[in-house]
Amino acid sequence: MYSVKSSDDLEELSPFIIIGAGGGGEKFSNFSGVETAGFLDDSKDKQGKEFCGHIVGSDLKTLVEETNSKSVAIMLPIGAEGAALKYAVQAIDLGQNVVTSFRSLPLEENPAIVKFANQKNVKVKQISSRLDNVEKVMGIAPEKVTETLPKIMYVHKKPVIFVGGTSQECGKRTTTRKLGQIAKEMGLKAIIFSTDEMGFEKPTDINFRAGSLSVMDVPAAIMGTIKYMEENEDPDIIFVEGQSSLTETGNPHPKGLSASILFGAMPDAVVLCHRPKHPFREPIGIGAELNAIEAVEPTKVIALSINRRNDSDYSLEEVEKEFNLPTVDIHTDSNGGLKRLIETVLKYVEEKE
Repeated sequence: MYSVKSSDDLEELSPFIIIGAGGGGEKFSNFSGVETAGFLDDSKDKQGKEFCGHIVGSDLKTLVEETNSKSVAIMLPIGAEGAALKYAVQAIDLGQNVVTSFRSLPLEENPAIVKFANQKNVKVKQISSRLDNVEKVMGIAPEKVTETLPKIMYVHKKPVIFVGGTSQECGKRTTTRKLGQIAKEMGLKAIIFSTDEMGFEKPTDINFRAGSLSVMDVPAAIMGTIKYMEENEDPDIIFVEGQSSLTETGNPHPKGLSASILFGAMPDAVVLCHRPKHPFREPIGIGAELNAIEAVEPTKVIALSINRRNDSDYSLEEVEKEFNLPTVDIHTDSNGGLKRLIETVLKYVEEKE
């Protein structure tokens, strides 16, 4: 009822004062039919500076009095709900129409805003996620937006090792857990971080199913967990289990999840797992996944962990020669096994510091 469904809805409400001198505000100002009267932002670093051809203001009442605005567009991110609510109430009280974003002020969760707008005889609309269209084409959709976490940015202070793979069920969880376990046995304070609901086996330190989150929330959840562990556990090293793969064929659904965990971990190095002759997955192979990881994230694959459950004759030595990387089977302790793998990780971390 209150959703913006086309640029025509915005054109009749122009000109706009836009709250939020950032990506969302810029996108809104670029909509066809939108005339921008000015920008406002709470950040003192932005106030008084030019943004999209306007000087960013600091006071909504002043902007309303000094411009020809008819409406206020609140383009703030998730996590800014308090500010969004404050500006919506103020704008309505000043006689302005309001356009909100589902990210910071979903109208279905704030019916008092709609009631207040009706009392003041102004319009209130929302740029929604259009889950109604998802339901139209799929027959089902979430009842509400699943993206909820604030978009934090945290750069870890201790070494982070990401354990990726060429497919699902190729050995990532086992490799992550065993690397963390042997590191602990060596006297290091290692954190084992599983991103799967099955990752509760000891000595895992923390786990959750990253796939239950919106893909937009996954990097924040990964960074937030690493931050929490660094602040509360003071680890020497953190091992993060990846999910699925960037390149596996036959199942595109978890590829975005795989990338999101990798991006959130921002790892110093990657151990890549592979299961040759996988009975129910379709990995392209080591080379494709290695290249994909190093293409999308500034990190380095430093070793290969091979699960030979379905191919006992798979030559570790030939693979090692092909990729010039330590290549081991931690399940059979072959070609140096787990001991060589942890030594490779610790040597790389030491040389990088």
